[in-house]
Amino acid sequence: MRAILHIDMDAFYASVEEQDRPELKGLPLIVGGTSGRGVVAAASYAVRRFGVRSAMPMREALRRCPHAVCVPPRMARYKEVSERVFAIFHEFTPLVEGLSLDEAFLDVTGSRQLLGGAESIGADIRRRIHTETGLTASVGLATNKLLAKIASDLNKPDGMCRIGADNVRDILDPLPVERLFGVGPRTLPAVHAAGIRSFGDLRGAGDGVLRQLFGKHAQTMRDRASGLDDRPVEPDREEKSISAEETYARDIRELPKLLVELQRLADRAASRLRKHALAAGRVSVKIRRGDFTTFTRQRALGQATQDTVVVSAAARGLLEEWSAAHPNAPVRLLGVGLSNLRTLQQPDLFADVAAAGSRLDAVVDGIRDRFGTALLTRASLLPRGPEPGR
Repeated sequence: MRAILHIDMDAFYASVEEQDRPELKGLPLIVGGTSGRGVVAAASYAVRRFGVRSAMPMREALRRCPHAVCVPPRMARYKEVSERVFAIFHEFTPLVEGLSLDEAFLDVTGSRQLLGGAESIGADIRRRIHTETGLTASVGLATNKLLAKIASDLNKPDGMCRIGADNVRDILDPLPVERLFGVGPRTLPAVHAAGIRSFGDLRGAGDGVLRQLFGKHAQTMRDRASGLDDRPVEPDREEKSISAEETYARDIRELPKLLVELQRLADRAASRLRKHALAAGRVSVKIRRGDFTTFTRQRALGQATQDTVVVSAAARGLLEEWSAAHPNAPVRLLGVGLSNLRTLQQPDLFADVAAAGSRLDAVVDGIRDRFGTALLTRASLLPRGPEPGR
């Protein structure tokens, strides 16, 4: 029988800030952009009591808790602490699948003979994290990843929960159905209308009802509600996508300005591809209007690439198509995503993609690596002056 842990650091970014600045402990603390146009990156448990949560617009968070203390994110610091936490994980098992800086699955099946049972290992990991970082973590223990993740959320913060054959029905069946991955805000009203309010309701629903609600995913949803999951822990999980996005202090309506911003983001995303020796086969553009309606447009590339000029051209075409259907729409967030990634092998010297563009990317990357990203800017990103004769 497998032994899987899901470990989730408690309010990670906010907890790091409280650890580094003890005067913040116990205060309603928000980590995120402080301009009012950003979003909440992390919320301390003290501010969650006001309904503030991660990914909430900062304006809404401050409306709910006007006296909240806001601090900007310090990603370099969070990565530093995350590396210490993951180093602890690897002392207990080599099978660590990181989901984010503050969350991971661990397969400790093979560690039990040497280190004790899964519960003992989970308790030891929590103690080590607290001793070495001062932070707390919640741990879920189960025989698969689905149940371990559910369990870690049931006794937060600073808790541990086990789901096994002896208690799986007692724990799962009463859980609200909206906790189940695949039941989102759009699906939930129809699910409730069908009389399904809990995991147990979904598990016992008829095949016809589930097919009407979930189509071809009906059996998958029944399996999830039953706690069935055979996915292995993947320790060398490759990055599935790379993206760059930005939220603007003021909405942008003018297409020329949006295109300049888009090229800046394409440059950043493509640079990350090259840094990781990856090529992308698909480009996507994310657009969020001032009313928070979000659109995504994507396009497959004929050949996987890491060239800025190719990425930028594809992204530009997607944005221009969207803009034609939404003229002068106010845009508050813009993003460029790259997916269908593969490791770049020996470059094709006879590829049709402009070799000059590739060489230019290499020169730009080299200068930025040595002297910083602010030193060199592509000409296409410079502010345009007045045309001659005007």
